Amino acid sequence: MRREPLLNATVFLGLLAVPLWAWAVDEPFTITLATRVAILALAGVGLNLALGLGGLVSLGHAVFFGIGGYAMGILASHAQSYSALIEWPVLIEGTKSMPVIWLVAMGASGLAALAIGALSLRTSGVYFIMITLAFGQMFYYFAIGWPAYGGEDGLSIYVRNGFPGLNTLDPIQFFAICYVILGLALWVFSRLACSAFGLALGAARQNAERVMAVGIAPYRLRLVAFTLSGVITGLAGALFADLNRFVSPVMFSWQTSGEIMVFVILGGVARLFGPVIGAVVFIFLEHMLGGLSEYWHIYLGAVLLVVVLFARGGIIGLVAGRERRHD
Repeated sequence: MRREPLLNATVFLGLLAVPLWAWAVDEPFTITLATRVAILALAGVGLNLALGLGGLVSLGHAVFFGIGGYAMGILASHAQSYSALIEWPVLIEGTKSMPVIWLVAMGASGLAALAIGALSLRTSGVYFIMITLAFGQMFYYFAIGWPAYGGEDGLSIYVRNGFPGLNTLDPIQFFAICYVILGLALWVFSRLACSAFGLALGAARQNAERVMAVGIAPYRLRLVAFTLSGVITGLAGALFADLNRFVSPVMFSWQTSGEIMVFVILGGVARLFGPVIGAVVFIFLEHMLGGLSEYWHIYLGAVLLVVVLFARGGIIGLVAGRERRHD
């Protein structure tokens, strides 16, 4: 068995083993940390689809993360206050159903990604980075000026949304939901990477002119990848908001976009489990060093600098070698 699949299996099973151990010894906080890892890794998988496969360096993925979070917050807040979201021309009420919230979050973030991508992908390089950053800041300041849903103070949700057959207030059961969704997202990523679409997207990343010469439009490939990336990141935002039972404009901030990119870079760009390992390292450093100093990001920056300079394939590349595999 090659080293990378073995490493992937070890990480995935380890992510399951830690909360199971915490559940056995009654450590709910550790389960919550593992849940955060799973959710943030899911957001990283979304970005990895655009960045790793498509070569699209986006500093605006917090838009989709925030849209997913606010979709959950708005629907849940109307459900807990028993007020209608829209009364005319069609009555639309809030809901506490996780599957419904996920569908709304993915739909809204997908539409936003389609619109933003349609404009941003007409540029490239630093211009693409700046346009996605600008969209992120637009949504950030819009959320700050949206008093109906908390404005700058954010919006608190006093209930945990429900999933059929499960008690989502139980930390281990909520972790199980996030873990399964992460597994499905990783499976989708691996299938896309090995599909004709993924191969064409990779070819467009390396040499767009040659792809155009064989009759394939790189713009369409990148737009589809960017949209799918937004859908996955939006789902992660809805889960993150449900975990915290709180949404705020910070979910739209450029710092959030940067953190999601850090997950991908730390673990390994285009690597299947790169975002998972990156999220593990990020949460570990935050938990271990956050209590020592409020400037713990300095140490994170040092780790990131070492990875970028000496481990070009990320932590996975350092451990498993340079070969990129998605199975």
